[in-house]
Amino acid sequence: MDKIYLDNAATTPISEEVIDAMVATMKMNFGNPSSTHSFGQEAKILIENVRRQVADYLHVSPAEIIFTSCGTESNNMIIKSSVEHLGVERIISSPLEHKCVSESILDMKSRKGVEVSYIRPNEKGDIDLDTLETLLKASDKKTLVSLMHANNEIGNITDIKKISALCKANNALFHSDTVQTMVHMNLDFSDILVDFASCSGHKFHGPKGVGFAFIRKSSGLKGIITGGPQERSLRAGTENVAGIVGLGKALEISLKNMEAYTNHMQAIKEYAIEQLSASIPGIKFNGRSAEKENSLYTVLSALLPYKNPLIGLQLDMKGIAISQGSACSSGASKPSMVMMMVLSEDEMDECTPLRISFSHMTTKADIDALASALKEISSDFTIEKTNVEHR
Repeated sequence: MDKIYLDNAATTPISEEVIDAMVATMKMNFGNPSSTHSFGQEAKILIENVRRQVADYLHVSPAEIIFTSCGTESNNMIIKSSVEHLGVERIISSPLEHKCVSESILDMKSRKGVEVSYIRPNEKGDIDLDTLETLLKASDKKTLVSLMHANNEIGNITDIKKISALCKANNALFHSDTVQTMVHMNLDFSDILVDFASCSGHKFHGPKGVGFAFIRKSSGLKGIITGGPQERSLRAGTENVAGIVGLGKALEISLKNMEAYTNHMQAIKEYAIEQLSASIPGIKFNGRSAEKENSLYTVLSALLPYKNPLIGLQLDMKGIAISQGSACSSGASKPSMVMMMVLSEDEMDECTPLRISFSHMTTKADIDALASALKEISSDFTIEKTNVEHR
């Protein structure tokens, strides 16, 4: 049975070129980058080359790029160090954030007494910037605003340029979880004045276990993992040289092909909307995921017009991998916070959410197979439901 992968928001397949670059690094550049001899310095050069590569993409200084294990570590470091070392007393966020952000914020509220304010999104999953401005002006406490660039479940894109301007005008720090948009969109941090941002390499066909944090030099942030001078003393520990090289190669490939990849995935997403709408009467699409504007082209959030908690397993048995929400929330017995924000109580009780996410490897044949499988499952489910109602 051919298998179809439609869960690219969770992770992406590693490119062959990335694997080759990592294998070569593990064979030839095994030195510790902190060592002063040639073996170590050769490994150090590889890291610094990727650091400059990332900095060039974001239009920032290489010193502002700190390599980490993933977006989760980056977000934890930024939020917790902002409180620990920068004197942040208040955090403004939203219920739409990834768990690594929301739980870091709650940890700071519990352990450090930080005041937390949430901006409730509307039914489309949008954040009201007027409400943000009102909250920013309501207190003189040192404030961190943490709002993601694109939502990992419904794909809504937030205007982080406007948010960064609001924060600067009100002397607040701004952190954005950019894990879903990094390398998928052109980001210029000389123009978008975020103070902090995050990245995971495995979201754009790089390896798992490597990412980076953007930390603007003027912020004064300090590390929370101590024990060595690595990464400008912001993240102690021997660097993952092969992983960083893999991230760099994945970034290089993605940037070189960004226009082609974007056009392909946007066309695939539009085709998926057409095919699913034709195959499943009553299907809806959550947030702004079915819109071309203000929606990330990699994510489509669908709502099936019946309750079927086993849909993911049923599709998996047919060789199709999708998810019903964030991978970090898999196994949860209740809807994610994002779904609770954008769905009515009736929809949560009577419908089934699906997250379908694409890469440049996704084909129309993959979408045809998904539509066919869902049509079959929906038909069987409708017949079963009718029989139960007639008993």
